[in-house]
Amino acid sequence: MSGTGPVGVGVIGAGVISNQYLQNLVTFPDVRVVFVADIDVERARAQAETFGIPGAGTVPELLASDDVEIVVNLTIPAAHAEVAHSALDAGKHVWNEKPLTVNRDEADALLAHAREAGLRVACAPDTVLGAGIQTALRAIRDGRIGTPTTAATMMLSPGPESWHPNPAFLFAKGGGPLLDMGPYYLTTLVSAFGPVGAVAAAASTAFSTRTIGSGPLAGTDFPVEVPTHYGVLLRFENGTSAQSTFSFQSALPRQGFVEITGTEGVLVLPDPNRFDGPTTLYARGAEQPETLVESGSAAGRGTGVVDLARAIRAGVPERASGELAAHVLDVMLSVTDAAETDAFVPIRSRVAQPEPLPEGWDPAQQTL
Repeated sequence: MSGTGPVGVGVIGAGVISNQYLQNLVTFPDVRVVFVADIDVERARAQAETFGIPGAGTVPELLASDDVEIVVNLTIPAAHAEVAHSALDAGKHVWNEKPLTVNRDEADALLAHAREAGLRVACAPDTVLGAGIQTALRAIRDGRIGTPTTAATMMLSPGPESWHPNPAFLFAKGGGPLLDMGPYYLTTLVSAFGPVGAVAAAASTAFSTRTIGSGPLAGTDFPVEVPTHYGVLLRFENGTSAQSTFSFQSALPRQGFVEITGTEGVLVLPDPNRFDGPTTLYARGAEQPETLVESGSAAGRGTGVVDLARAIRAGVPERASGELAAHVLDVMLSVTDAAETDAFVPIRSRVAQPEPLPEGWDPAQQTL
């Protein structure tokens, strides 16, 4: 491993999401993708060939490579912890796809392992680092809506089985609308308000099975193991609150709805599952809303890997940290507890509210 120049990256998991990561990572000059690994070695080799990556093969082969400094872990949620621990054992930093793990003990153990090894664990979503959400966060920091007080978010969809070729894992443990989509919305809210102090929730499941709608498995039924609708009330440590809905059982899609209200106005944010999009300011007393000038990068997935790489080289904290992801995971698991107990559930974890990125920050620039 080198302490200067681009940071070597190896990707574990050559599934659907790897396309979005790889098409971006191979263009960012501060990282260099050197290996793709998958349990299906032929699939790994196909992705490596498609994106011009020199190495492909098994996970042990990737972990044995001295050229890999950061492992990008794109496996299914149930495998996140095991793969990340293996990477840490091999002396690699880790970027995990969300959620960080599927339970609190695994998250705590993973972060403790990284601290003991002197390594980093960071985690998606990195959409919060995109120009869309960052523009809104800077507007809040700059007092454009006064003191933030409340928020509302909504993610309604029929479910991903209509378009995803193998969606069963999204309805198994570690999936569902809360753990699959919740990180985008909750990471945005924690970035705006700080840590969550307690939650209350109600949940339901409309169908016990779903049917795959596309790809070679189309027409195949699979079981639904988790609730597919959550209504959530969040109480933040600073006394503010938010209402959030996460659903895979609505025939009327309503995705990307985020409003943050303050003492002097309201911000309507872009979809937190995107890196771009307009932010609209409704200032108290103003005759017309204002569309804020979008500032920052909308390069896409992999942006957080670059932030991690630069943070490692500079010896400073990364923004999409494992600690932030662990807090969001704690919140989501507490939501499931609250739905089961019909009571407010306190959140045991705390995390520092991340600072917005500088306006000129750009993963497409060469800085290392």
